[in-house]
Amino acid sequence: MKALTGLLLLVFGHGVSSVIHSLQYFLTLSSGLPTFPEFVAVGMMDGVQIGYYDSNIQGIALKQAWMYQFYIYHPGELETMYRMALGAQQSLKANMLDLKKLFNQTGGTHLYQNMFGCEWDDEDDSTDGYDQFGYDGEDYMAFDLKTLTWVAAVPQAVSTKQRWDEDKARLQYLKYYHTKECVGGLKKALAYGKSTLQRTERPRVSLLQRSPSSPVVCHATGFYPDRVVVFWRRDGQELHEQVDPGEVLPNHDGTFQVSVDLNLTAVPQEDWGRYECVVQLKGIEDISTPLDPALVRTNWEDQSGLTIPIIIGFVDLLLAAAAAVVVGVLLYKKRNDSDKRHKLVGSDTSSENTEGQNPAPEAQPLTTVCS
Repeated sequence: MKALTGLLLLVFGHGVSSVIHSLQYFLTLSSGLPTFPEFVAVGMMDGVQIGYYDSNIQGIALKQAWMYQFYIYHPGELETMYRMALGAQQSLKANMLDLKKLFNQTGGTHLYQNMFGCEWDDEDDSTDGYDQFGYDGEDYMAFDLKTLTWVAAVPQAVSTKQRWDEDKARLQYLKYYHTKECVGGLKKALAYGKSTLQRTERPRVSLLQRSPSSPVVCHATGFYPDRVVVFWRRDGQELHEQVDPGEVLPNHDGTFQVSVDLNLTAVPQEDWGRYECVVQLKGIEDISTPLDPALVRTNWEDQSGLTIPIIIGFVDLLLAAAAAVVVGVLLYKKRNDSDKRHKLVGSDTSSENTEGQNPAPEAQPLTTVCS
């Protein structure tokens, strides 16, 4: 989905001096996909998955040790999150029935998605929020936090926009949620999971080229957080032409990667020394890699040199695509009716909790979804 994935990518100026932290939830309701859960929810903090829920497991799979420990000792929050997940599932299901009528659909495969969350700049304390819906891979509706109105992306959404705009109480709550409640939970989570979410990992930079006529690729990988700036310079001046920047993509280990291509079709090799790739990440000195032919790993001279990063990049791209289809909220195991105790299912707590004494994050409601 164009807007849902676009909002995941933030553009930052050079000289990375602040970090914009984010708390995001992704919800997906599907129909006509018998092998895929009807409802899936995923919660992300600073690009790191913190929880997963779907209608098949009917419970939470926590992805960070500090989140697991928090919810173990705060079972009331689990109860709230679980009920909110169920409510979102029912709301999206009711909305999809209306959408099928609006689009005059009677069968087939359909997807209804919702992405919402908030951002906080740790330097100037500014905040932002967003709430966006998509249907069958296209934008459908988006919330304008400044005007407190909904924006219809297609004609079929106009009637829904008008109805949602008339609900003034809900509009005021959305303002409160995105500017206060969500941001408050984000800050608490950052304090509790500081060792994971506020770490800095230095990127590894490589220069790659498939063939003598192909662009030279500056590939940075293994860095964290994902707020990185990568660009090419010639004679000390940043290039805006000849370059093709790529998207920041997740790696399997929780770090990120990005590539920026440089077109050298009209540049003789003796002039390559005028070029360099620069990587900027908050907390480390700029990494400058000169365009030296001896440093370029090629596909025609050393097959193994380029194949490995290409394969890794392709696998990570598939993982990123799979995560985008999935949807967001923290998740937890359905309450046992016999003893009224919560049990977490499929918990993945590979991250070591070194902040166990910090306050825990508050769970975020899914009240942005309504029928």
